Amino acid sequence: MGGGASRTGEPPLHGQPYGVDVRSDTVAVVVRQWRAVHPRLDTGPMEVVGRINRCAALLQQAEDAPLRRAGLSRSEFDLLGALRRTGHELTPGELARETFSSGAAVTKRLRQLTERGLVERRGDSRDRRVAHVSLTDAGRDLVDDVLPGQLAYEAAALSILEPEGQGELAGLLAELLSRLEGWTGAARTGAQ
Repeated sequence: MGGGASRTGEPPLHGQPYGVDVRSDTVAVVVRQWRAVHPRLDTGPMEVVGRINRCAALLQQAEDAPLRRAGLSRSEFDLLGALRRTGHELTPGELARETFSSGAAVTKRLRQLTERGLVERRGDSRDRRVAHVSLTDAGRDLVDDVLPGQLAYEAAALSILEPEGQGELAGLLAELLSRLEGWTGAARTGAQ
């Protein structure tokens, strides 16, 4: 199927890379439903954003994902990972910036991770309103144990694409991310 109408007379859905017919994925179903309600609606953005969101959800919800086996959500692992990769303690505000999260979300996750003995908080001697967060030995060990398996899991998930396709997708997503960060003013600041 090329760029013209399909055999069913339905207009082509955007993006059929690598000869894959995307008409049966879950986003294609939603797009067809919207087209039935609003035939003139440009669903191009929905097709891209919907698929990005759906792929992310599938990767995070998979029962066999190492993070799930370790009892961690992706957002909890991102907090632990930020502390591990920076190599020093961070304030909750710095963690929010490092993980692209709201302050309230970071506070909730830190409470859960503290209860599990994976992070510890200490007050600032000069400003009692400021807390400093660091990994415990158990938190560091958990990150170091889970990360290789998680990366292998993600590599296996991406292996359904040819290496060139993975590189092309990574490049397109990097460009989209960079431009969106500039457009929304959400570029990462203060990161080292």
